[in-house]
Amino acid sequence: MKDSRPVRQGGVIMSAGSGITSRRGLFAAAGAALLASATACSGAGDTQDLGEPGDGQQTTLMVFAAASLQDPFEEIGAEFEAAHEGVGVDFSFTGSSGLVTQIQEGAPADVFASADTANMDKLVDSELSAADPVAFTSNTLMIAVPAGNPAAVTDLASLTEEDVALVLCAPEVPCGAATQEVASASGLGFDPVSQEQSVTDVLGKVSTGEADAGLVYVTDVQKAGEAVEGIEFPEAVDAVNTYPITTVRGADNAALGQEFIDLVLDETGQDILSAHGFMRL
Repeated sequence: MKDSRPVRQGGVIMSAGSGITSRRGLFAAAGAALLASATACSGAGDTQDLGEPGDGQQTTLMVFAAASLQDPFEEIGAEFEAAHEGVGVDFSFTGSSGLVTQIQEGAPADVFASADTANMDKLVDSELSAADPVAFTSNTLMIAVPAGNPAAVTDLASLTEEDVALVLCAPEVPCGAATQEVASASGLGFDPVSQEQSVTDVLGKVSTGEADAGLVYVTDVQKAGEAVEGIEFPEAVDAVNTYPITTVRGADNAALGQEFIDLVLDETGQDILSAHGFMRL
């Protein structure tokens, strides 16, 4: 799949709807609520003390990231917190298109990591990127079927059979755009029983047996373990998604956001991504 904008090769705010919020985020939100309550009780005329590192107060870095990045980014977030006393990382994981919309509507993200360049381009075109996006990994599609492969799916053409209940990502999200690239390259037409707003939703329907097959990322099949089986197909080479990352214009913690990006790009971050099936760049 060709990127719509060149990117430099390098090195969750709670989301609504289908977004997945990390456990760290829940604790951070609770702490923020207690702090706000204490501040309110101190009187309108008092000046708020933001505190210094080590005084027990915490700075929260807000990272908006594609749903497929949840597991590796939570590991990277833990590494970041360990190296930054007094800093917590709060994630929002959902479809990249939904995250862009949230940022455009004013959600206070410090960092945005997209599963494709098209949605990053939307952020850049809205003048909401504080720096040039940097590519940090890539991913490709694989057929996922429930354990045991009850519909006897063997290849991409099997997904067009009438008795195969197929679930795909919606066209506006990266895995859906990649699916369209695969359909174009193969000349096949798909008739899904549903189209989902994130790849994790597709995987969920396949792993529970609600669907006979779905197109998800290689990393999602690896993540699901024995719940699903993965089937490779040659047309996947036409739909490799490049993942870019950037800091968000007007972010409260831009410097910390850049440090998080640096960690994603360095050997530690790349090792974590690779362990979860993502490709090194």
